Amino acid sequence: MRRPFALLAAALLTGALAVPASAADGDEKFTIKDPRITESSGLAASRQHPGIYWTHNDSDDGAYLYAVDSSTGETVATVTLSGVGSPRDVEAVSIGPDNQIYVGDIGDNLGGTWPYVWIYRLPEPKNLRDQTIKATQYVVKYSDGARDAESLVVHPKTGRVYIVDKNEKGGHLYEGPARLSPSGANTFRPVAAVPDLEATDATLSPDGEHLVVRSYFGAIAYDWNGGKITRKERLGVPFLGQGESVTYTADGKRLMYGAEGADSPVEGQDAPGGSSASSGSGGSAARDDGAAGDGFGGDLRTGAIVVAVACAALLGLRGLRRRK
Repeated sequence: MRRPFALLAAALLTGALAVPASAADGDEKFTIKDPRITESSGLAASRQHPGIYWTHNDSDDGAYLYAVDSSTGETVATVTLSGVGSPRDVEAVSIGPDNQIYVGDIGDNLGGTWPYVWIYRLPEPKNLRDQTIKATQYVVKYSDGARDAESLVVHPKTGRVYIVDKNEKGGHLYEGPARLSPSGANTFRPVAAVPDLEATDATLSPDGEHLVVRSYFGAIAYDWNGGKITRKERLGVPFLGQGESVTYTADGKRLMYGAEGADSPVEGQDAPGGSSASSGSGGSAARDDGAAGDGFGGDLRTGAIVVAVACAALLGLRGLRRRK
């Protein structure tokens, strides 16, 4: 007779740990099914194609972008970039004004030793089909020396490009020129500290007012303030594996978090400041106590509470059975 109780315990734990129904419909949760996409390292919600997310592989997979339909997880278009040479370490994708896609070939697998990195810009196609699109290539340097980075955002109103470097002790927000130039180097300069996390991606809200920077196990939300960012709160993120990507949904109401790996999951949570986030639905908001680290402690506390509730329910049911 122990087996039914074991199954009940498993069911309780599974149900308690499951994503709320509101976060499991439509483009709020999906799996990238394309077998070619095994290292999804960036994510950007399309503005002109509802429910479509652009992604790419990490490292030197090639000059490809994939349009993934969040309702099915299937790739509906593969875009090959021409005019950019051979990508070296593609780590980020962002959409700027006029539906321009920016791709950040900004990683540095040599630990910050390459003298320059690249950004590619191309128009988002109006028709989703396999095609080749000519891109503009920009050379990027940093005013304080080479560094590794995986996070690139484009302001949705001004078109200015920003990069957050990756450092386990915390990095900085780097601001590019007002307009990138395809001739010569574009120098990015640090304008604000981004402490307490190792940045693997970042995203700006569609209205350009809020910035979210994520790491492997957590995220921090900022008010943009014209690039002079001010910290707002620490966010818990869903554990999906090697957390590499984040983007606001096109309406700005939710954040979509992604991970590397075959059949990689993408999962949404309420964006900070939303009505659902303030009521605790989805568990996306976490109190910012100023502690360093990736915010993993909050996830552990939440998990402990869930397990405790499930165990209490199980013990109560067993007690009722013994009384019969």
